[in-house]
Amino acid sequence: YCNNKICNTDLEKINAGCLLLFNQFFGSSTSFKYHNNINIVDYIMIWLSYMLNLKKNERNKNLEYFNKIYINNDKYQTSIDKVGDCSNYKDLIDKKKYFLDISNENMSKIYNLFKILCNMYTDFDKKNPDCAKYIPKANEFVKNYQELYGDSSITEDSPYYKLLSTLSNDYDNFKKECSDANCKDIPPLQLIEKTQVTVNLSEHTSKQISKQTVETSEQSPKQSPKQSPEQTVQTVQKLEQISEVTSSSSSIGNKLFTILSIFGAIAFFLGISYKYSLFGFRKRAQKQYLREKIKNIKKRMNH
Repeated sequence: YCNNKICNTDLEKINAGCLLLFNQFFGSSTSFKYHNNINIVDYIMIWLSYMLNLKKNERNKNLEYFNKIYINNDKYQTSIDKVGDCSNYKDLIDKKKYFLDISNENMSKIYNLFKILCNMYTDFDKKNPDCAKYIPKANEFVKNYQELYGDSSITEDSPYYKLLSTLSNDYDNFKKECSDANCKDIPPLQLIEKTQVTVNLSEHTSKQISKQTVETSEQSPKQSPKQSPEQTVQTVQKLEQISEVTSSSSSIGNKLFTILSIFGAIAFFLGISYKYSLFGFRKRAQKQYLREKIKNIKKRMNH
């Protein structure tokens, strides 16, 4: 993903990681072809914004600059199929222009929520659930989410609201999966009721979103009736047909487990590596561990 396969600068390394993620989720690889859901772009952009923010003390290292120098080049013109009206990676990114308006401080908080959620999905084992292990992370997610949600500067038409809605839906999916595995103590997101508003999550899709009323029971108000195993398998095979705003049915929960698990294996290894050596996986053991992690997730995905 670098010119002549050599990345000479930090930004080139970040760009390589970004291209890797887009290729894994939207490229031609048959292993990932049914993950063509534009919501994944939110997560890639969260990761990208956070990585660039680590360089925030240097000039011209923000998302707008990155967009101008890297995203406008030919490598982001790679053709894609079955992702709405988007024909390449750049089209996907252009749907998420609101990321340019998110402050560094709040992006760090959004990234922290995403990291917690991704780790929750990655650690979850439906066949052998460890309920006590999931509760502390769920409590941490709820606490941090509610603190950010309660920020008076975050209004219904702000970019933060769009991202919080995506994270909220995916947390509810996790809670539903835990409930199906007989882990009943995962806390709900207890939010103050607000007036119903319309949030445009893309140029072609919108949905009426109503914030949850403070709940005293353990049952999430967003849960839908459980589907049969046959229905679940059938819908899992058609991930590319999910609309931008998903419900929290068990089948969609399964899809999100696959998406976030793979993202965890890719993005967070890149993030950790960047923190210490900017993607320089110099030790063979680190490379092997990453390959095995992704390989194992692919096996789970295909079964």
